[in-house]
Amino acid sequence: MSPTTGSSVGFVTPQTAHFALPLPLQSGAQLAGYSLVYETYGTLNADKSNAVLVCHALNASHHVAGLHEGQERSEGWWDNLVGPGKPLDTDRFFVIGVNNLGSCFGSTGPMHTNPATGRPYGADFPVVTVEDWVDAQARLLDSLGITQLAAVIGGSLGGMQALSWTLQHPERVRHALVIASAPNLSAQNIAFNEVARRAIVTDPDFHDGHFYAHGVVPRRGLRVARMIGHITYLSDDVMEEKFGRDLKAAELAYSTQDIEFQIESYLRYQGDKFSEYFDANTYLLITRALDYFDPARRYGGDLTKALARAAAKFLVVSFTTDWRFSPQRSREIVKALLDNRRDVSYAEIDAPHGHDAFLLDDPRYHNVVRAYFERIARENDERGVSAAARFAV
Repeated sequence: MSPTTGSSVGFVTPQTAHFALPLPLQSGAQLAGYSLVYETYGTLNADKSNAVLVCHALNASHHVAGLHEGQERSEGWWDNLVGPGKPLDTDRFFVIGVNNLGSCFGSTGPMHTNPATGRPYGADFPVVTVEDWVDAQARLLDSLGITQLAAVIGGSLGGMQALSWTLQHPERVRHALVIASAPNLSAQNIAFNEVARRAIVTDPDFHDGHFYAHGVVPRRGLRVARMIGHITYLSDDVMEEKFGRDLKAAELAYSTQDIEFQIESYLRYQGDKFSEYFDANTYLLITRALDYFDPARRYGGDLTKALARAAAKFLVVSFTTDWRFSPQRSREIVKALLDNRRDVSYAEIDAPHGHDAFLLDDPRYHNVVRAYFERIARENDERGVSAAARFAV
């Protein structure tokens, strides 16, 4: 079976869970009543032991797999990985995708009404962290009656959430798949995020984050932010292969303003598209959550001590040309887990695609993930047989 063999989960409908109990945040603030939008795929088994939580990265959402009826090209962002017969097989697992707080895809965020003012939160939406997202996800699982996850999986920022799950709720996670991620951001990564944020907040249409009231969107800032980010997601090899120094027109225009090279055209296209659907305040919040994540900080920077709480088994995956979340950063996680004598598997995939490789159809990568979930499924089957035997006695 090839890694992408399988079928789609078909049409899916997002669901919304409402929570009246305030959520305490790492900042010391709290979020009053809030909502989380989520999707599920597959069937939860009788003992609720086959649940897998998928955590999303910066510009993704709860829509992990399948299609939204009536919407063209609406495949979920990890549709090549999740579905019947796919590496994360929904014939065997009950998969949950949750939209994080502060996002712009349905869960409570800056565009929603602040109950204290009756106006959109805008820049007044409280700063949220990876740890806050995990706590909110845990409440959702409580509402679904799921006390323990067979696995939590995520790439990039999603991988940070998967790692944090094993530290915040170690008894609730049996396996964690941390893909193309890191135990914290490097100074260079924080710098990229800051430049992108400055592009947004210095856009005249930003209005200190309250642009909704002015009926405008800081598109210029969002475009530049996306262009900066997109450059970091691709490898030099991929950009050279796709674009090289190809010109947009047959002859040079000798202009400092017009598009001369195909790579410029591509980046402007990506920026334009992003500015049409993403919220500027959400971009600021999510990049800050990336910056803040650092579980070793309270241990004096000692990652081994930080990961001592983890009880889960791990699969860590990195990609050789991913220079934003390099293999070296994944190896830091692996070493800290091994120092704690944890069960960890590591795969370093020689892929040309850069950071975006975790979203693409690389057979070696997908086969690693497939094999790991087959292991989890076997363990689940053994757990079921053992429980049945105890019941029979």
